[in-house]
Order: sequence, then C-alpha cells, then structure tokens
Amino acid sequence: MEEVLARRERLKALRAAVQASAADDTAAPQPDTAEPEPEKPILKFRNYTVQDTKRIDHERVEAAQPPKFQEPVVDTKPEDLPQEELLVNIAPKKANWDLKRDVQPKLDKLERRTQRAILEMMREEERRRLEEEGGVQD
Repeated sequence: MEEVLARRERLKALRAAVQASAADDTAAPQPDTAEPEPEKPILKFRNYTVQDTKRIDHERVEAAQPPKFQEPVVDTKPEDLPQEELLVNIAPKKANWDLKRDVQPKLDKLERRTQRAILEMMREEERRRLEEEGGVQD
C-alpha cells in the first residue's frame, strides 16, 4: 500500500512540474527574432528521374541490387543414389505420428475402462459360479 501512495505522490509531483514548465513557456514572451525558414527536405528518388532539377532539390539514389545467388554445391547427385534411398529420404519416418499424439490420451482412457470392465466381469462370473456350487468358498 505504501508503494502505491509513494507512486501516486511522484506522479502528482511530475504533473505539477510539467504544468509549471508549460505555464512558464506561455507566460514568458519570446523576443522577436527573425525565424529562419525551415529547411526544405531533400527528396531521394530511386525510381523516378526528375525533369525540373532547378525547382526540386533531390538526391539520386542508386537502385537496390539483389544479392548474387550462388548455387549450393551438392556432393552427391540424386541420380547417383539408389532409388530406395531416395524414397526413404523423401517419405516421413512415421506418417501418422500426429494422429497417434492426438488420439493417445483417449486410447489410454479407453484402455483403463476396458481393464476395469474385464475385472468386473471376472468378479461377476466368479460370484455366479460360487452361487451355483452352493455358496462354499475355497
């Protein structure tokens, strides 16, 4: 809570300082001086040739050149490799890895339910067998 109050005080002090400096700027008249004209921006043309060079100050920029492309050097050509090796390199290792990843939690849940149902069926069968024998347990 103390941090919040300290921050609030700092913000109030900053606002007061900003307002005081703004009031000083507007209250103190600046001496009349001849303001120089703002500099005209120098235009940079890359894709345009200026016809009227007397009125427009400009700077000619050279067109951008793309970097030189070098073919990557390959040690073995695809024709040199046997056909089976080419297919192994192209085909993914496991085509359905993402399906297994997405379905695996559901399969785990179903496996637990299946095991529980099998166990319950075994218990029911055991109960029924004991009732038929006359209720004697071993």
